[in-house]
Parts: sequence; structure tokens; C-alpha cells
Amino acid sequence: MPPPKRRGPQPQDAALFGAEALPVLRCAVEELSWLFSHGYADTSSLKLVGDRHQLVARQRQAVLRSACSDEAKASRECRRLPISEIRDRRLAIDGFNLIITLETLLGGGVLLKGRDGCVRDLASLNGNYRLLEDTAAVIDLVYRGLERLRPALVHWWLDEPVSNSGQIKAMLESAGAEFEFPTLVSLVPDPDKALLEAGSVAFDVIATADSGILSRCGPWVNLASYLIATVAPEAPVMALGDG
Repeated sequence: MPPPKRRGPQPQDAALFGAEALPVLRCAVEELSWLFSHGYADTSSLKLVGDRHQLVARQRQAVLRSACSDEAKASRECRRLPISEIRDRRLAIDGFNLIITLETLLGGGVLLKGRDGCVRDLASLNGNYRLLEDTAAVIDLVYRGLERLRPALVHWWLDEPVSNSGQIKAMLESAGAEFEFPTLVSLVPDPDKALLEAGSVAFDVIATADSGILSRCGPWVNLASYLIATVAPEAPVMALGDG
């Protein structure tokens, strides 16, 4: 089978995330968030809620990515900066996290808005990334959005072990050279760790929707949501949480 040209929906998504499924999914997110808020473990909580509502694996993944505890939601909101605060600040970007979400946007795939207000996709890297026909357009979209926001510096962080990360690095460097703000691109074994360290030492703000990073980082911005609202305000982003 040839590789996919776009990050579009799967054949069953219309039924799994259609109008009839949304009330059930929203209820599941509410219940899972309640369990998280009361200290229950992620795996057992997701199984409990998923079994209760007879959710398939892809729906469970959507519920998990949309849910968070009340404490996590409040903490993330306190540290989230308005997007305009990027101006004259040094910005660290979680590279694949942002690129894949925007590829999903352009490809018409499933996008979710969680309790914390972040937009997420349902893709999983698992060490593999393939360039798609939308990849170059996504990179251009990001840079043109950043041009309006006018950061002092942009530093992309990419997973070195992921396939084709070197090609993405070259594309980001080449495209970034056309803009006034300095651009750096780093390949590292663990970008989550690098982003957390960079955010506490060398950078003023982080752009990511990764829950693991958001639970521990300092100031951050909801860059993906801003770009989606700017270029595709009518995009069908499913709000499964109360964010």
C-alpha cells in the first residue's frame, strides 16, 4: 500500500465522532477528568470509562487526549500566556507536535479541543514520520503566523530518533531563513526533556499541546489553536471538554 498523501480521517471516523457519538464522548471526558481529579490512575480510569460507554480504541484515545484533572486544567490556564505575548520573546516549539496537528487540519483529519483549550490530533509517531503533501504548506503557515507575532527568536525541537527528522530539520531551516526573526532547529533524543530545560533556562515561552510537557513547563502559548483559528476558523474542531 502506498504511503498516505494527507493526514485525513480514517474510514470509520464519521461514525466514531459523528453527531450521535459526541454526547457520549463528552460524558466520557467529564467522567475521566473527574477520576483524574480524584487521583485515580490513568490506565485503569480510561478502561473503566471506556468499558462503561463501550468505546473503541480510537474513541478512547480521543477521550484521553481531551481529559485532564481540575488541578492540571487550572495550572495550565495560570501559566498560559496570550498569543500576543510571543512578541519580542524567545520561543521554543515542540516541532512534531505542532506540525502533525496542522497537517491533520489541512488533511481534514480529526481534531479535538480538550478541557485545557488545546487542539490535538489522534496521530501517534511511534518513531515513524513521513513527509506528506501538506508538510511544506504547514511549515509556511507556521512561519507566516509567527511573522505576524514577531518573536525575538524561534527554536524548533525535533525527535532525533524519528524517521525523516533530518529532512524536516532542513525544511524548517530553509523556510526560516526567509524571515527576519532568527530560527534554530535542534535534533535531540528527548525533546520533552529539552523543552522543559530550555523553558526554564534559555527561552521565555514554549509552544506545545503535549500534556506531559504542559503539566511541568513554565509559560506557554496555545500556538496551534491560534493558527487554526487564523487560517481555518470554520475547521470542524470537536470540543469534547469544557475548555
